[in-house]
Amino acid sequence: MNNKISMWFLAISMISFTACHKNRISKNTDKQDTLAISVEKDSIINDSPAVAETAAPVKIQEVAFDYLTAKSKFSFESKKQNFDNTNVNIRIKKDSLIWISVTGVGFEVARGLITPDSIVFMDKFHKDYFVFSYAQLSKQYNFDLNFPLLQSIIIGNLPFPQQPDSKFTKENEFFVLKQQQARVAVDNFITADNLKLARLNATEEGTSNTFSLNYGDFKEVSSFLFPFSSLVTLNVKSPKDQQLSETKITLKHSKVEILNQNPGFPFSVPSGYTRKR
Repeated sequence: MNNKISMWFLAISMISFTACHKNRISKNTDKQDTLAISVEKDSIINDSPAVAETAAPVKIQEVAFDYLTAKSKFSFESKKQNFDNTNVNIRIKKDSLIWISVTGVGFEVARGLITPDSIVFMDKFHKDYFVFSYAQLSKQYNFDLNFPLLQSIIIGNLPFPQQPDSKFTKENEFFVLKQQQARVAVDNFITADNLKLARLNATEEGTSNTFSLNYGDFKEVSSFLFPFSSLVTLNVKSPKDQQLSETKITLKHSKVEILNQNPGFPFSVPSGYTRKR
């Protein structure tokens, strides 16, 4: 299978909090390595030290929708690999379906369907298909991977829901919502002037592994502020040599639409395709 195509789907599937575990990826060749990407300076939020003070809870502004479509580019880069500006079309039915189409030079080369139960994608060039359950991926990466995390990465809402008793602090221009998910401590940075999630930092207890997510290029879509760029940074310690490896992933949207009607999610595996997993 074309590794550049197949691993894109794995990357978008694992983009949510696989930072806490070693991740391998393919480029145009059959060699595997970790993900990473270069980013524009204005897409990264300043991490300067700040003094936290207790703050009253705030109502975080999130994108409400039934259906959503996006035209996007996906990229990653590491010390040994480069993968820039792959064209993807995304369709989402809230809390139900994420449909992804990867296009090459004027034609579709792969298609994926992510549901709350499974992840399926087809390599249309080699006529293969792959099926993953969240239980399989969570066991492989020793982390709870689920549909809401993937959906949140794309649309910019909180990956973990805000609870009625949520605690906030104030740091410079941000309200910070602190959450604990199993062994992972999560800090959500909410911009004070628009109450949108701007940055998320996650740290795994007992390791040096970290995950951060930065949103940028906010534009209005159907009266909601929507992040047209997402940057994921993974810092993962190798279990072999204990060296930290930085990985960065970006997703940039050129067009986003919120719809009331179903845009369609065509997906069926032809009988002649071979299941590889």
